[in-house]
Amino acid sequence: MVVGVAKLSLRLPENHSLKGKRKVIKSICEKLRHRFDVAVAEIDSLDLWQASEVGIAAVGNEGAYVNSKLDKAINFVEGLHLAEVMDVHLELIHL
Repeated sequence: MVVGVAKLSLRLPENHSLKGKRKVIKSICEKLRHRFDVAVAEIDSLDLWQASEVGIAAVGNEGAYVNSKLDKAINFVEGLHLAEVMDVHLELIHL
């Protein structure tokens, strides 16, 4: 079994309230869940208006499959143009 996790540091420069941030982050998380069948959550920077940390997790039986799935999810977030992806940390754990 392979568990893949990705941590995305996002910047929301056009955002001016926590309510606006929550709307954008919720939209990103829902789209990722439905399109890629992954677990997604906002994991840090909860009280900052223009920054967020989002975690994505996927499980599979092959490392290449899990890595590909996470790469596609990250590229999808970048392509949405709802938030700027500042940093990505990706890790595969073989159990």
